[in-house]
Amino acid sequence: MPATREDKAFGIAVYAVLGLVTLAVLYPLYYVLIASFSDPLAIMNGEVWLWPKGLTGDSYLNILENDAILRGFLNTVLYTVAGTALNLTMTVLGAYPLSRSDFVGRNLFMGLMVFTMFFGGGLIPSYLLIKNLGLLDTFWVMILPGAVSIWNIIIMRTYFQQSIPPEMQEAAVIDGCSNFGTLLRVVLPLSLPILAVTVLFYAVGHWNAFFNALLYLSERPKFPLQLILREILIQGQTDDMVRASTESAIKARQAVEGIKYAVLIVANIPMLLLYPFLQRYFVKGILVGAIKG
Repeated sequence: MPATREDKAFGIAVYAVLGLVTLAVLYPLYYVLIASFSDPLAIMNGEVWLWPKGLTGDSYLNILENDAILRGFLNTVLYTVAGTALNLTMTVLGAYPLSRSDFVGRNLFMGLMVFTMFFGGGLIPSYLLIKNLGLLDTFWVMILPGAVSIWNIIIMRTYFQQSIPPEMQEAAVIDGCSNFGTLLRVVLPLSLPILAVTVLFYAVGHWNAFFNALLYLSERPKFPLQLILREILIQGQTDDMVRASTESAIKARQAVEGIKYAVLIVANIPMLLLYPFLQRYFVKGILVGAIKG
């Protein structure tokens, strides 16, 4: 059936809107990229729009020479790897029993978990709890408070229920597997899509973690990259307000202007590289895990 004039007009309008939305999403990312390779003076003068001005890699060289940025990057990598590993372990161990129909009291436990999603202790009680546990200014304060995500447990539990036939688990038990053996040898190998999605969720969350670090960390050597980036941005805003006029202050302000864009690129590259490897599992894991079982 040939498309009518109205269908063609509607199609053109849809593509035009999608093009504008795509441009609105991609241009800020593109601008940050070209600004990171531009002369800081050109950035400050508003000359950078479509391509780099005064092409230079000095901002990235400044990052490599800045111990605080490198330390923050390594801290973030450590927090992300350790936190994601712990999160994934806790999520699997929580979701698997809740997916078993023979687990007595699973509805009660599920109800108690869901209750915590709607009612929290509040900021001040949480801070006092962290303090009383002796976690302030420690590595574990970035890992343990968010070790369990009820939402991800629900998604993974639903995936186990919908995608893994009970008969396969029963066959494993008949062959002599324990519950833990069934989990390792049957359930997890068949659950790569939801595991990949969960890893991506947790890794992005840890990589972008900012608020907990701001609350619970006061020792600068333990700061993640996001707090270092915050300091750089605040320094740039302060320089804008002060309008320092000395030559050294102007050069320092120009350096900060370039560094903040370069740090934004460095901070986002790991997650951008991770996503393509997990993309093949992403849609399937989300769709199956989100279906109510």
